[in-house]
Amino acid sequence: MTIPKTSKNKLENELFKSVYEKTPDYVKELNLMDFSNDGEFSFILKKEHLEAYDEKKNPEGLNLKEWFANYAKEAKVSTAGIRGPQNILYPQDTRFPINLVGIVLATLAKALVAKEKYKGKEIVKVAGREVRYNSDLFLDAIARIQAANGIKTLVPVDRKTIPIWLASFLAFKLDLLGGEYITSSHGISVKNATKDLNSQGSQYLPEESLEFVDKIQEIFNETEKKGSYEIKIAAKDNPLIDEKVMSKFNDGVDLYVEYLQSGVAKKINLDLIKNFKNKIVIENVGGSAYRTLSRVLKKLNISDKFDWFNIEEDPFFHSIGKYDVTPKGEHAFYDYSVDATVVAKRLNGEKFFPVIETLHYEEKLKDYPVGTVVLITDPDHDRLTITQTEKSSRIPYLEANGIDYVKLNNDTVLTVFTANQAFLILMDFWAKQLKAEGLWNKHPRFMIKTTASASSWDEWAKKNDVKVVNVPVGFKEIANIMKKVELQLKNSPDKEVVVDDVFGNSINLGKNPRLLFGGEESGGMIMGTEDLIESLAGRKAVAMREKSATEAIIVASALVAKLGKKPLSDCLKEIFDDNDIVGRYDTRVDIAYYNESEPDIEKLKLAKIEGEKKRTKNDLFYLSMAMAVKEGLMTIEDVREVLNDSFKSLIFDNLEEIKFVGDGTYLKFAHKYIEIRPSGTDAKTKAYGGGSNKEMIETYANVLGNYSGDRTELHKKFISEDFYNKTKEEAMKYYLAFVDKDANNEPFEIPKYNF
Repeated sequence: MTIPKTSKNKLENELFKSVYEKTPDYVKELNLMDFSNDGEFSFILKKEHLEAYDEKKNPEGLNLKEWFANYAKEAKVSTAGIRGPQNILYPQDTRFPINLVGIVLATLAKALVAKEKYKGKEIVKVAGREVRYNSDLFLDAIARIQAANGIKTLVPVDRKTIPIWLASFLAFKLDLLGGEYITSSHGISVKNATKDLNSQGSQYLPEESLEFVDKIQEIFNETEKKGSYEIKIAAKDNPLIDEKVMSKFNDGVDLYVEYLQSGVAKKINLDLIKNFKNKIVIENVGGSAYRTLSRVLKKLNISDKFDWFNIEEDPFFHSIGKYDVTPKGEHAFYDYSVDATVVAKRLNGEKFFPVIETLHYEEKLKDYPVGTVVLITDPDHDRLTITQTEKSSRIPYLEANGIDYVKLNNDTVLTVFTANQAFLILMDFWAKQLKAEGLWNKHPRFMIKTTASASSWDEWAKKNDVKVVNVPVGFKEIANIMKKVELQLKNSPDKEVVVDDVFGNSINLGKNPRLLFGGEESGGMIMGTEDLIESLAGRKAVAMREKSATEAIIVASALVAKLGKKPLSDCLKEIFDDNDIVGRYDTRVDIAYYNESEPDIEKLKLAKIEGEKKRTKNDLFYLSMAMAVKEGLMTIEDVREVLNDSFKSLIFDNLEEIKFVGDGTYLKFAHKYIEIRPSGTDAKTKAYGGGSNKEMIETYANVLGNYSGDRTELHKKFISEDFYNKTKEEAMKYYLAFVDKDANNEPFEIPKYNF
């Protein structure tokens, strides 16, 4: 048996070799369903498949019950699709969270739920993908299973790549029942996921995911009862798999450009870009943004203003973020993801940007003038990192203003703006553009942001009379607020719009408000339009439901053109000063409890389970106190006492509030905040901070984020074992109450399609 994939890239070949060696022969020999068969066929799910593999007792075992238990658990809490590692060489390997059998089962379950809800109706969905390993196979499987169940699936021409935001946009604009998108965002190469999009183009909320999770359980029950269950797969050329509609709309690019021209791509911004004398560089990690974004820029007549890095599509992401040594110094494949803002430490304690280091800008940017802006986007093209070259003489200024940088050579550095910094610059610029057009005062303005995002956004908003709605992490949470606003605009157009934020505050957005900005610190943002966005069937929205790096790139490019030779770092400092912003600094600490790149799935599973225990202990230490305060079992003074006792090196005397914010615990101090949040999809803890002193917030975020979670005697004095054990369950009730209050639950009505 030979390795089924090889590469000219030495590091990628090492990965393939490692995966091959760690895959048992019985998995390599699996032939459950052959999608190279272009005709119709069936996959017979057997009772034996549900149980664990045993060479003698159950050689057909796939352990699907265990897979499903983990899948169902994640569906309840997932912030961005149900994702995880896959066997990149043998996608039928059900030992991994993401596998072909699981994709088939989930797709079938969603199809059955849709058919029950919309009996006799024409159901149409969109399906898209980026460049990850096996994404083309998963797209084929999804489209063919939906077709076998009478569901029409719109796919890009030749089933090629499109960005997540385009799939989301088309689901809303064309009034589809929703969509499937295959990505794991900026995660490591071996990860994948399906992002389930509903009829709004928004990611499924937990209750929507649980509907199809329940349906998978029904399929399993029937399989156990009857011994088998037939799953039909349609022919590859089934007429319900439709490329014609996407072809007609240029894969959706034409409709999307119309939308952009009603918002961020108006003449006032495009003229600035067209008159810019230098080039802006787009770093196209993974290569899949190029196919769509290049067409958008061409239609806007601004494509000549951009240079591109990495336009070839590559599931190994051009080796970006990849190393042959772990953070502990061990010789092994290690992937830091493709998130350009990730900061790591070398063995000597020195901080560095591992992803940016592998972009090789010291060579690639050497012939570009100082001041060149590089816009870095991820494989599904929804996130953006903004960077710019500056002279090394500016280092003291950058350090004083909390702006990170990477040395390129003796004379030049690359400034790396956090999304908190970059998006503050963009929202300020967009507000000024609206004022310049005389539009600002025509509507009250509001923004939706995640609690983990910078407090500087809240401060700027207050100074500029922009209302702020804070939500838990995840763009679906931002979309949920949009829908609540739209329901009130539709039902009571002459009344003030009032929505609750996750802190428990009622926010009055005024009459007929417009979204200025929606975004999160992880690099995703969206901007609204002056006129409500309208679907073909007449549904209206204040903004699109998914973050879009294309919107961010257009706004950023217009700003760069307007600034000319003035660095973005100067612009940021001016915004801080002009708006009297106190919380100028921000940080994020990612604590991973295991090596996600471990190719041995059994080791990976065990490491993840142990890591999840550590993550949960850390989370419950803070969350239980936040819930105890909410329930009146503790006062803020009690919390200060517990924290001062637990962390002798830190001071909590000026802690003002501790609150559960839907997916984490938020600690508000006089001049800073710290949020401790467990990852909903992995064995990780994320610690965020913002405030007036960078060193201080970094210290607090590191210490609190890395805490073991061990309960002290004082912690036990205030919080009983029973309360502690029920904390997560009670917190979930509060979260669901926040999601459900004033929710826009208008049923989706399938229109008569005529495209």
